[in-house]
Amino acid sequence: MTTEIKRLIQVRADKGASFKRDGYGKKRQLSDSWRKPRGQHNKQREQKKAKGALPKPGFGSPVAVRGMHPSGFFEVLLFTVKDLEGVDPKTHAIRIGAAVGERSRLGLQEKVLAAGFKVLNARTVKKRAEQEKVQKPVMAEEKKKKEEKKPAPSKAKAVAEPVKKDTKKAKKTPAAEEKKPPVEEKKPPVKEKKPVKPKKEPVEKTAGETKEAAPLKTTKKTAKPKTESSAVAKSEAAPKPKTKKKTESEVKKDE
Repeated sequence: MTTEIKRLIQVRADKGASFKRDGYGKKRQLSDSWRKPRGQHNKQREQKKAKGALPKPGFGSPVAVRGMHPSGFFEVLLFTVKDLEGVDPKTHAIRIGAAVGERSRLGLQEKVLAAGFKVLNARTVKKRAEQEKVQKPVMAEEKKKKEEKKPAPSKAKAVAEPVKKDTKKAKKTPAAEEKKPPVEEKKPPVKEKKPVKPKKEPVEKTAGETKEAAPLKTTKKTAKPKTESSAVAKSEAAPKPKTKKKTESEVKKDE
């Protein structure tokens, strides 16, 4: 790329003309793609300064660099090897079409680069062997995750395997015993015992207090036979017979 082309590309970048349709920021359904304003009272059509510029001949890029890629090459869209006919690697750069698949893209890109063309959208295409190497460890990791997620077997189905105990014990040599440091025996922590409160001793009562406190109870079996003194006391305490009240007739007779 010559210095003159570089200068013209810089002139084109400095102009930086971008034309947007009127009202694109007022309504959501309108995009900023250019549409010519045709309204009778449209302010953009009347070329008001705040409403945006209209496309005019003065905004165009220089003819030498019009349609040129910023890298200084003219783009050529490529789909097959036949499209390379009549294309010059000094002035043209290749852009591989998006519809080209990975298999055909691998061979096509290698041929284009071998011919000395610049590829604008080159990709690092992985070969099958490399892809398989990448996929194998991924599949192994997925299998491990699935095995970890599997539920544990039920107790009924699970068979308890007998635990094998090592009957043979290694004989300790005197040299090995000397090398080993003495192991301190860990004693369990001693719990502090709470002081036991002394029980109150029962107070001994005297014979006189016990007799006063506990009155004698007589039962039928231990009841003493009735004596003459008790019979006399009852007869004296017996109620006297009630005297009948005199009626009115009896009172008159007495008078």
